[in-house]
Amino acid sequence: MSRVAKKPVPLPQGVTATIGADQVTIKGAKGTLSVPLKTGVSVAEKDKELQVSYGNGEGAAALAGATRAHLANMVTGVTTGYERKLELVGVGYRAAVQGKALNLTLGFSHQVVFDIPEGISIEAPSQTEILIKGIDRQRVGQVAAEIREFRPPEPYKGKGVKYSDEKNSLKEGKKK
Repeated sequence: MSRVAKKPVPLPQGVTATIGADQVTIKGAKGTLSVPLKTGVSVAEKDKELQVSYGNGEGAAALAGATRAHLANMVTGVTTGYERKLELVGVGYRAAVQGKALNLTLGFSHQVVFDIPEGISIEAPSQTEILIKGIDRQRVGQVAAEIREFRPPEPYKGKGVKYSDEKNSLKEGKKK
């Protein structure tokens, strides 16, 4: 039995939910998000809260818990939004936003140009920091992972693109 699905999702002031036959749409100050409903999972609105219920089926409780978690993330996204912070560690590593592209200098013989997707905003407060913002938690995390993938932190010097809260334990170098 899913304990996650039993907890209701509160809808703050200014957030509305539209429940259809096969999807739920959440609309707030920052934008609109929708999630498809799986078979066996239903959502109802009662007293400015979303209740997730599920029938008897294989994996229905797990799907209901996942649906409730998606709904809670969507409500947070349309009210406050999500952000991920990346740091560039290394001599000469730089980031700059130019129009709809993020230009990265990561020690390669060429610059890496990353096109900023729709619904995501990227800022570079300094040359070694990248701030990724958006209302969809999954897309913000995916964009951050794609940027980090260009040059992940290497284990000996720690150079590369890393999350701001990431801790890297460095390996010991070769002994003589």
